[in-house]
Amino acid sequence: MKPPLLAWTILTANLIAGPVDFVREVRPILEKHCYSCHGPDKQKSGLRLDIKADALHGGDAHAPNIVSGKAAQSPLIQFISTDDEDTQMPPKGERLSKLEVDLLTRWINEGATWPDGVDTAKTVDKRDHWAFKPLPPQQGSLDSFIATKLAEKGLHLSPEADRRTLIRRLHLILHGLPPTPEEVEAFVADNDSKAYEKQVDRLLASPRYGERWARHWLDVIAFGETHGFEVNTPRPNAWPYRDYVIQAFNEDTPYPQFILEQLAGDTVGKDAATGFIVANAALLPGQIGKDEESKAKARQDELNDMVSVTGGAFLGLTLHCARCHDHKFDPVSQADYYGLQAIFSGVRHGERPLKSAETRKYEEENATLLPRLAKATHRLIQFEPVSSALQVMSLTSNDAQQPLRPPVHTHRNIDRFNPIPTQKLRFTVLATSENNRYEPCLDELEIYNTAGQNIALAGQGAKVTASPSWDSGKHRLIHLNDGQYGNDRSWISKTKGAGWVQVEFPKAESIEAIVWGRDRLDEFSDRLPIQYRVEISNAGGTWQLVASSQDRLPYPGPKARLSQPEPQDASKVSAWHEARGEVSALESKLNTAKTGPMVYAGRFEPAPPSFRLNRGDVTQPKEEVSPGAVSALGAPLNLDKNAPEQKRRIALAKWLADPANPLPARVLVNRLWQHHFGEGLVNTPNDFGRNGALPTHPELLSWLASEFIHSGWSIKHMQKLIVMSQTWRQSSAPHQDGLTADAQTQLLWRFPPRRLEAEALRDAMLTVAGTLDLKMGGPGYSAFAPNNNYVRVYDPKAEFGPADWRRMIYMTKVRVAQDSTFGSFDCPDAGQSQPKRPRSTTAIQALSLFNSSFVNQQAEILATRLQGDAGKTPAQQIQRAFALTTQRQPSTDEVRVCESLIRDHGLPALCRVLLNANEFLFVP
Repeated sequence: MKPPLLAWTILTANLIAGPVDFVREVRPILEKHCYSCHGPDKQKSGLRLDIKADALHGGDAHAPNIVSGKAAQSPLIQFISTDDEDTQMPPKGERLSKLEVDLLTRWINEGATWPDGVDTAKTVDKRDHWAFKPLPPQQGSLDSFIATKLAEKGLHLSPEADRRTLIRRLHLILHGLPPTPEEVEAFVADNDSKAYEKQVDRLLASPRYGERWARHWLDVIAFGETHGFEVNTPRPNAWPYRDYVIQAFNEDTPYPQFILEQLAGDTVGKDAATGFIVANAALLPGQIGKDEESKAKARQDELNDMVSVTGGAFLGLTLHCARCHDHKFDPVSQADYYGLQAIFSGVRHGERPLKSAETRKYEEENATLLPRLAKATHRLIQFEPVSSALQVMSLTSNDAQQPLRPPVHTHRNIDRFNPIPTQKLRFTVLATSENNRYEPCLDELEIYNTAGQNIALAGQGAKVTASPSWDSGKHRLIHLNDGQYGNDRSWISKTKGAGWVQVEFPKAESIEAIVWGRDRLDEFSDRLPIQYRVEISNAGGTWQLVASSQDRLPYPGPKARLSQPEPQDASKVSAWHEARGEVSALESKLNTAKTGPMVYAGRFEPAPPSFRLNRGDVTQPKEEVSPGAVSALGAPLNLDKNAPEQKRRIALAKWLADPANPLPARVLVNRLWQHHFGEGLVNTPNDFGRNGALPTHPELLSWLASEFIHSGWSIKHMQKLIVMSQTWRQSSAPHQDGLTADAQTQLLWRFPPRRLEAEALRDAMLTVAGTLDLKMGGPGYSAFAPNNNYVRVYDPKAEFGPADWRRMIYMTKVRVAQDSTFGSFDCPDAGQSQPKRPRSTTAIQALSLFNSSFVNQQAEILATRLQGDAGKTPAQQIQRAFALTTQRQPSTDEVRVCESLIRDHGLPALCRVLLNANEFLFVP
């Protein structure tokens, strides 16, 4: 049959034509059919076809879309050729003709030649951005950078504020508390040229400083003391992280150390610090779903939060945007994102022991306990009869005729067999106590080689797998060989009465016994395996029985008190008692050493393999990725895929603290600037990328970052530098020239006044009323009435007492629930990171502040204080009230109006008015 005329024409043309010309033949096809979706204005699926580098790199889902020399394997050809309406391209409009498809096919098969310099557009270099550039050498001063910008607008710095304003401003910014009248008067009267600097040093050295500044960091990472979501159950042991942050600020922990402690505090004696990694909300196991896909999706969300918080807090980058594809604006690839996920792949939400100097002493002893316990257990094993599993050919007929062994025990069971080489052992449960009503449980599976070593331990490199298993805080597969005993560190099958676990050693071993129990602490007796098989994988890869429950006496029930029988050989009784006593003593020490307070700071497990996910879909894993960071920033991490979990977190912390990476220093000093002036030099503090705001003073920001590093990464040094500057010490009074040229005060021609945050408002009220409890640390107070519902209902308290009069940072932070009075003042609900609080003005705020029971209570107490401080004369009471709340004396007119108010409505009414006055509520 002759080919159709068109096909014959194409075939003939191909034979006589030269190589396909990209500019003359290929680009017109792409422009006609592809640019509308994959051109300069739109790049669906991340694919752009008008720029050589982007086109040959490919899109998000099928990269590379053009496989040079292999048209049949090129997704571009597949999509323009298929008849499948769901995948064909273009999805709408005119399809490519056969001649056009054949032309593109030839072009790719010929090598997809795309000459340089012919693109009509240029690829944007995502790395070419101010925030990613190296920090320049130090030049200039803080005030000089501000003055230069002001001069461009014909403006200049305002005069310095008066001393009463300055000391109030200092106290409110650095402490979040107003100064006492006595502190104000002493400062006003101090003629020392360094009086102001002495005030700064005193405030920075006070423990009140850390309580103020820790709150800002907790906002950044969305720290909360409940899990969030629908159930929103408490995390009663999350508060040690809050205390850690307070302490870190008070001690002026160098920033690289601050980073290291929060990512790997378990390596440097700061266990609570890793609460940073798990500060976000998280679903509980019962909220996830039982199928594996639902669990995998929930786990991906957890890891995404860890990467997102780390990226936002330390780098000021929206790393989570690279979860499904390369970042559209910043130099963060999808591979970078999953490399960062691999850093945290061994971190799980949950609690672990909060170590102290005392528990560390026990921990050092623990390092010797496990090997000693293994040796003692191996001695005890030698008194056990060999199992009569006849399938093992090396066993003798005499061995098989031994009396039945004791029944299964909840505490400790020993299955001994003749030494046999293997690299894998499997323990299969066939039936459990209580007629298979429950899933079987094992708290530890120990496997002994002939040298007396427990080679099943994860710390020795053994890996465990199992039939479908529970995955909760107490019951996890990794608990099977972690060297810890008891129900709280156990494995549970998901199958009632049955299940299996398998242990693989790093190399082949000659083994002779296993030791196992349902609960070594002997507190629980349910879920006990009473029928089981122990098998090893032989050289041929088949499973061979080495022990079973068939040669044991029948299980007598949970109430029977069982004990191991003494050896029948009298000469061995003494040695048996000695070995048994040593095992019991060592087990007791091991369990005692692991008790102690707990902290919600994450649990660390061996890191599983990590994979890049196609479009972020857990059901579409692509290539395996190594732990890594953002490849466009700093030096590469160069971590192996099998790098230990802890080493991964340490490496990331060091990468972040490397001065070669300019972002961490820039981001941190911008946060400091924001909380001193009310607005950062970059007003998107968690987004320094190309989609974020440009800095108002880029040179100043870089200078501050360089100074930060040069100072030894001292946060207090930077804060002193800021508050000592003329810029910060300016008057806040407005003038017309400034308002006309810069109404938002972005150029800082005056100090920008602003309302205090919720916490500072509440703390200031308690301070002037004389009720503030300065107790530091420990579990916080609650703003909500107690309840124990499954789904937590957080109803605000109706009354508050002395136990609730601590600083607001010590209020238990409930997610998505607010304090009834101060929650309306733009207080974050810990649902997500809030590095910059909005400042709204609403009727609810005014009504809450004027009518709340808390404010009225403190107004009554303040009135009582005034009577004690100033006596019964209204004029003296008014003077004292103004000194406490505004740090100044009232004018004659103010005294007259206040006396009238007291006369008509009483002294508490005056106190209530002053606690609602703008002068009290604002930083001057």
